[in-house]
Amino acid sequence: MSELTTIMSELVTMTSIDKSFPGVHALKTARFDLRAGEVHALMGENGAGKSTLMKILAGVYRLDRGEVRVSGKPVNIQTPRQAQELGITIIHQELSLMRHLTAAQNIFIGREPRKMRGLLVDEKMLNARTSEIFASMHLKLDPRAPVDSLTIAKQQMVEIAKALSLKSRVLIMDEPTAALNELEINELFAIIARLKASGVGVVYISHKMDEIKRIADRVTVMRDGEYVNTVPADTTPIDAIISMMVGRILGNEQVSIPDLSAAPMALEVKGLRRGKAIRGVSFGVRKGEILGLAGLMGAGRTEVARAIFGADPLDAGEILVDGKPVRIGAPKDAVQAGIGYLSEDRKHFGLITAMDVRNNVAMASLERFAGRAGVLNEDGMRDAARRFIHQLAIKTPSDQQETRLLSGGNQQKVVIAKWLLRECPILIFDEPTRGIDVGAKAEIYKLLNALASQGRAIIVISSELPEVLRLSHRIAVMCEGRLTGVLPGGASQEDFMRLATQRPSAVSEAA
Repeated sequence: MSELTTIMSELVTMTSIDKSFPGVHALKTARFDLRAGEVHALMGENGAGKSTLMKILAGVYRLDRGEVRVSGKPVNIQTPRQAQELGITIIHQELSLMRHLTAAQNIFIGREPRKMRGLLVDEKMLNARTSEIFASMHLKLDPRAPVDSLTIAKQQMVEIAKALSLKSRVLIMDEPTAALNELEINELFAIIARLKASGVGVVYISHKMDEIKRIADRVTVMRDGEYVNTVPADTTPIDAIISMMVGRILGNEQVSIPDLSAAPMALEVKGLRRGKAIRGVSFGVRKGEILGLAGLMGAGRTEVARAIFGADPLDAGEILVDGKPVRIGAPKDAVQAGIGYLSEDRKHFGLITAMDVRNNVAMASLERFAGRAGVLNEDGMRDAARRFIHQLAIKTPSDQQETRLLSGGNQQKVVIAKWLLRECPILIFDEPTRGIDVGAKAEIYKLLNALASQGRAIIVISSELPEVLRLSHRIAVMCEGRLTGVLPGGASQEDFMRLATQRPSAVSEAA
């Protein structure tokens, strides 16, 4: 077989795939194929069925009907281990590493090299093999480093290294760049290019159009659990892909910026300090204002948000709400002060995924539904949950659906509903559209602007610069734990980058 034939040969063919969950027909005669040596992007709105289809290929779910072929042969994949034996590995959007183990131990878990007749793990060999994989990835990382000491980006690289250790022929990546900065994305793309050159087929699930254009060979679009079309990535306009995803044309109008110079301050922070992560940060956000808190990865944006919310202790600084100092030592103090926080890590800090939608929505407002003797008003909770399911277009069969069964974007909407029900006058949204498709993003943008028009003060943190520039009335820019300046709404990306890469000798302060 020639090299060209090998590169273009089909690794995977999925046809007429059906899958149902209680109350949800997730896939309806869906199809997909993957060739050796290509990056095939799989796109669609949240709930379109992308992750479900790939979890069937990876053995996480079992199909109800349809056929899967690997290298032309029909297969019946029942478990993830069977998928791995066929050379298929999935890297989930929510990483599945064991945080208390080292990088090497995570990569070879269950397959560790042994000594003393198999009685002991050969740690030296384990670390040596891991070092070889890291070297092939051009990755400088200590195999002995505990995973909980690594950044999200490095954890992502450990997941990829694990897939390489399995000698995978098919690698499925679900939103792999959600927590990466531009430099880390470039490193990831270089690794993917080397995998392509070696004949590995990569399934790339992402909502970021610029990435798809950079890295994908083909794009398959799904909508409402069904196959829509497969098109070449390089010659298909972005607008055409978006139209296939949402079934309509989306507007991209610039949000008007109101004059809020006379509006009172809702929240002020003065001289916030916490080790090297927060170095004398001061800023304010007015009632009715959307303040973007922006910066490159590691700038300290999330650290500031968590400190304001009481999730992390401060070394120094003052927080004022409506002009009055408040003491926030824990999240409950922040909630009492009228501050709500939507964390970037929704599964760990925003939801109890084993609980249903109704209880997650009501979680931050239980006192509202508490009757005599502490008995909860279930009817009130149900009505509130259904109101936000309708308002936010949350795709769920009912308010009693377990939250873990929702797509990532719909889980994000449940967290938003939780804080909207609480009616906090100050809301901090950390990566509010992470893992959310273009159609749902437009809905979130409208929602944030509607909340601001009601007089709420909103802080938005986002790694997507165009999103910050589009949404924000003002933009507070950070670099290495310090505030380097405040930009007006409508500022250019060049203005942002100038401040985001500036290393100030003194603390900047803005009202």
